[in-house]
Amino acid sequence: MWCETHGLSPIPASAETVASYIAECAGRLKPGSIQRRLNAITEAHRAVGLDSPTHTGIVRNTMKGIRRTLCTAPVQKAAALTDDIRAMVRTTSTGIIGARDRALILLGFAGAFRRSELVGLDVEDCGFGKDGLTIALRRSKTDQTGEGRKIGIPYGSNPDTCPVRTIQTWLEQAAIADGPVFRSINRHGKIQTGRLAGMDVARIVKKLARGAGLDSVKYAGHSLRAGHATSAAIAGASERSIMNQTGHRSVQMVRRYIRDGSLLRENSAGKLGL
Repeated sequence: MWCETHGLSPIPASAETVASYIAECAGRLKPGSIQRRLNAITEAHRAVGLDSPTHTGIVRNTMKGIRRTLCTAPVQKAAALTDDIRAMVRTTSTGIIGARDRALILLGFAGAFRRSELVGLDVEDCGFGKDGLTIALRRSKTDQTGEGRKIGIPYGSNPDTCPVRTIQTWLEQAAIADGPVFRSINRHGKIQTGRLAGMDVARIVKKLARGAGLDSVKYAGHSLRAGHATSAAIAGASERSIMNQTGHRSVQMVRRYIRDGSLLRENSAGKLGL
């Protein structure tokens, strides 16, 4: 649409056209949004067998200038660490909603699940055994072809925060034998047939964070996944074991969590004797 307005060709687009386009976008979009548009332009050209103009010097330099000018760091939700999760669990109610919420945050935390992965689980994906729970994850953000992978959830040492026991309790109390694991519950306490949406995970995490005395604005669905990686790093888990659970393919991303977990644990200020 931008090219039509300016009388320019979108495919193939010249490097100058792309540079002008993103320069104009800088007046209303964040760098991350502009980068996504560059990625889309790249894929559109590749789809018809053309070289992408987005990798040229003029486009790269324009993007660098945009980043320097806007200078915006990505806004990330806080990681819910183990103590935070325990505090959230303590705020849940004793009824059926509390049973679901406990199961959701504990499984999300222990499995390091994305929101879409968590709400996409069916009872048929869950295998309970003497050592814990094995979940067959059929599809995820980084597995669009549906090859799937298995995730192990061992029994916890504390029954109140054991993800395996809380899932079993929720399924038994809700009388769910097949279909979606996590479902909505109406105001009369009746369990619905449809599965929760990703935004419901964020809503539940925020609700429990607020009840635990945490700043709910800083927490969302990703806090469970980030909290697992950070807490595991603090506890000394290896990069490989964290990646096996989270499904990250990039070690750089996992190392970011490890660095976050080490900010206070391995800090020279703690050696000053203050």
